[in-house]
Amino acid sequence: MIRRNWLRTQRVLLWICLVVLCTLFSGCSLELVDISTQESKDSSSSSITSQNRLRVIFLDVGQGASQLLISPSGSTMLIDAGNNDREQQMVDYLRQYGVDHLDVILGTHPDADHIGGLDVVIDHYEVGAIYMPKIQANTKTFESLLESIRDKGLKVKTAQAGLQLEWDDQVQVEMIAPVEYSEDSNNMSAVLKVTYGETSFLLTGDAERESEKAMLASGKDLSADVLLVGHHGSKSSTSLTFLQQVAPKFAVIQVGENSYGHPKQEILNRLSKNGTQVYRNDLQGTIEFASDGQHYEITTER
Repeated sequence: MIRRNWLRTQRVLLWICLVVLCTLFSGCSLELVDISTQESKDSSSSSITSQNRLRVIFLDVGQGASQLLISPSGSTMLIDAGNNDREQQMVDYLRQYGVDHLDVILGTHPDADHIGGLDVVIDHYEVGAIYMPKIQANTKTFESLLESIRDKGLKVKTAQAGLQLEWDDQVQVEMIAPVEYSEDSNNMSAVLKVTYGETSFLLTGDAERESEKAMLASGKDLSADVLLVGHHGSKSSTSLTFLQQVAPKFAVIQVGENSYGHPKQEILNRLSKNGTQVYRNDLQGTIEFASDGQHYEITTER
């Protein structure tokens, strides 16, 4: 009897050790999702291979926004780069993901929490093309970005609805907004729809209701599996009509500690009623969606 109890205790201790080791070495959460069923698959299922996949990485830059895209062929795109205090973090992130050049940079609009780190990124990396909407800001942050662009001999291409970006032959990248000019910088946000096979992303910057209405009126197909929630979850964005048109299975809110109350509970409730699964940088750190054109592999930092 004593030996039997001892063996049972040993098995329990061994199991606990295995769980602890797995947690220590993984450091992240992994979920495999089939977009046709939205069901999670365990790690024994056929995983998305490291090749032939589109990676969309929502970098944790606190109360700001930045997305790094890596195409199936290895092309790179950086959308925004957080605030000024995230400059070194952005360089570290790019090194972490093995980026040695950027084929495309997109500054969605001139707010500091989106473009603050772009000047240092441009200083450190070779850049193929840079897109920004036709709106300026009378700030040192914006001036510093323009100086870095000039120093690299780059010419800014206008970000506007109707552009098709030649980024990767297998991935369609279409600019959905800004549809029309607005004096409000948020509503001048460049909005991208990225489609790879049967999977799709709608990346909205800080676009608010005015821009959402213009996108809806444009007649463009706004449906997407993954929605970057506009303006960090502010109630000025993600109107019910817009959300219903996009009909996302997943939503990402790029948010950190803030005094604005972002994300607003009203928006969280709206997403929940829509049946959308929400991921947040403030709760889960950096969030990555890897797509093989049919399935998603979702990885969170915590």
